[in-house]
Amino acid sequence: MTGPLLGPGYLLLRDAVSTPRSYLSDAALGLTEAAPRALPQDFFMAVTSTVVDGGVVAKVLLVAGLWLAGWGSARLVSAVLPDTGLAGQCVAVTLAIWNPYVAERLLQGHWSLLVGYGCLPWVAAAMFGIRATGRGWPALVFWIALAGLTPTGLILAAIVALVCVRSRRAAAVVVTAAAAAALPWLTASVLAGSLSGVASTGVHAFAARAEPGLGTAGSLAGLGGIWNAQAVPGSRTSLFAVVATVVVVAVVVVGLPAALRVRAARPLLVLAVVAVVLPALLATGPGLALLETVVRTVPGLGLLRDGQKWVALALPGYVLAAAGVARYGRAVAVVSGAALIAVLPDLAWGVGGQMRAVHYPAGWATVAAMINADPRPVAVLPADSMRQFAWAGTAPVLDPLPRWVSADVLSSGDLVIGGQTVSGEGTRGRHVTALLLDGAPRQRLADAGVGWVVAEPGSPAVNLPVAYRDGDLTLYRVGGTAPGASGRAVAIAAHLVWLGVLVAAGLLALGRGLPGRRSRTGYTTPLT
Repeated sequence: MTGPLLGPGYLLLRDAVSTPRSYLSDAALGLTEAAPRALPQDFFMAVTSTVVDGGVVAKVLLVAGLWLAGWGSARLVSAVLPDTGLAGQCVAVTLAIWNPYVAERLLQGHWSLLVGYGCLPWVAAAMFGIRATGRGWPALVFWIALAGLTPTGLILAAIVALVCVRSRRAAAVVVTAAAAAALPWLTASVLAGSLSGVASTGVHAFAARAEPGLGTAGSLAGLGGIWNAQAVPGSRTSLFAVVATVVVVAVVVVGLPAALRVRAARPLLVLAVVAVVLPALLATGPGLALLETVVRTVPGLGLLRDGQKWVALALPGYVLAAAGVARYGRAVAVVSGAALIAVLPDLAWGVGGQMRAVHYPAGWATVAAMINADPRPVAVLPADSMRQFAWAGTAPVLDPLPRWVSADVLSSGDLVIGGQTVSGEGTRGRHVTALLLDGAPRQRLADAGVGWVVAEPGSPAVNLPVAYRDGDLTLYRVGGTAPGASGRAVAIAAHLVWLGVLVAAGLLALGRGLPGRRSRTGYTTPLT
């Protein structure tokens, strides 16, 4: 699945942007106008890329997320449905990794979300281990903190954990661990005031989408239905999607009776149903109206817009139900696993080669080095957040520059989806872009706090001193400056709390045993 990425080069596909080096800029700490959607991910990349190339870190985390999804699903089945044996575990592993949700999130570039996705079965298994043996608290905290690489991942993990709780103590641990892991983006939101409102909710643009021959509910039940029709494997763009969905649902339904007999599995099975039905309802007219009202009214709930990503909550329940087919015999399990792979053939080899390592032209490193030597605010042209690079393939990609420089990159954050503009939170970036397009003189741009302008081919000509130019980029020197954001020390401290919880819980869990060690009671628990 990730083969084309494993050679030299960088992951650069839609929302996935990796660069050789990242920095603890104001943006990486969430201290800008934009909502802190990528915290503490950006902090982690900035810290680790000082030692290891950032492209390698992103690849390792992506592969780890997929590996964890499969391994964790096997451990969850071993704990809850041990009589399904290795055959049941193999079906669970196959469904966890080889499904439309994974394919679509890979194509959308949501590698860090897939890390959180991979933690979900581990969270559920840890909860069951605690209920069976009273041990495994550090493991639970570790998986919640690791899923907290992004806000969405943290919320997913916390919901799975709370669904499985059976005591006030467990609920308190889950809430405390989640609060500690949420400190980076909660703190940044308060310091930057980035959750005070949104210019445009964009709920219609990000709603779950019906695939050919399927309604929205059917697409979601088959673990598909991402909002971006371009981030879909080819086999899901025709009526073959109906066949694929029938196979996925059939495997789950056939094994469901076996899972229902186990009381511990029932909350996760109910959660799986809710994870399909609720996003489907929110994609209807009344649901969209309600969601838009909520997003406009409650600060910070813009992350609810992408309804299909919450289908990840179905993972633990789906893999338990799928494992149940093994009770009908190993042959049924083998056929089920083979069928799951056969109906999504283009997930192989980087989703049909679309996800591959790319190489930046030499000018990118030169421009980044010049800006980092004098880190003044940077304006960019063209104004769109998404870029199209001939050397990176045919898919659009987020501008890599903000992740490669230590300076503040001024951008509006506007996105054009299906001809509809979804406004971002970058009012300052929008103002500076307007000045550039209006041909504002150098001094006016400097007074607006612009230090550099980076323009890509096809951008409007500007009358500014050229500091560097090649066939890919032009760097203009303006000379303006602007004060940095306040509260950096507090933001860094909040990130260190998350990192401390992650490392400490991981070490404690490892100190008590390796993943999958069997306890004296015979109950298999992770990291105990």
